[in-house]
Amino acid sequence: MPGTVKRDDPRVQRTRQLLLQAFIALLEERHNIHSISVQEITTLATVNRATFYAHFEDKYALLESWMREKFHRALLSQFPASSTLQTDTLRLLILAVFDFLARFRGQLKPADKQFEPLFEIALQQELYEILFLWLKRRASEIYVGEETVEATAQVISWAVFGPAAQWSRGNRTISAEEMAHRVLSVVIAGLSPVTTVT
Repeated sequence: MPGTVKRDDPRVQRTRQLLLQAFIALLEERHNIHSISVQEITTLATVNRATFYAHFEDKYALLESWMREKFHRALLSQFPASSTLQTDTLRLLILAVFDFLARFRGQLKPADKQFEPLFEIALQQELYEILFLWLKRRASEIYVGEETVEATAQVISWAVFGPAAQWSRGNRTISAEEMAHRVLSVVIAGLSPVTTVT
């Protein structure tokens, strides 16, 4: 059953990495997720099917995990682990989301269009995780409850992701920088119940 493994265990991380690498190799070779079977992924990763299903519900869950990982790495390259919620980091985060989605749309193949909602949910969830972490660090200074932090991170993640998704689908007559500036002003207003961003 997926989720029964301890994800912070180094052996678990190695196994997940093997499965992801096998999946990516097959995807690059075939360019079509439909033609890839779980059996092929496990054979290439040198693990058994039971191990695969201990980590992922199916190949689509693996696909989602791969997208989150890709987005996570793109963001990590711009933000140190010690980053906190400040106007500058928020602006850079928003811009990074716009940039990533623009590049993602440029690489999206017609056969992958059906997976777009899956990709978008994965990216929004990763964005939520980052915002939640930053908000939690900040909220502890002013004793805001975790439920409020969770709700705020959820709302703000969609406030950033929604415009970025719409913009990346359109003709992009407005620059990413200008859109990021507009979104930032809305986000800062939305953060006021939890914290003051400096």
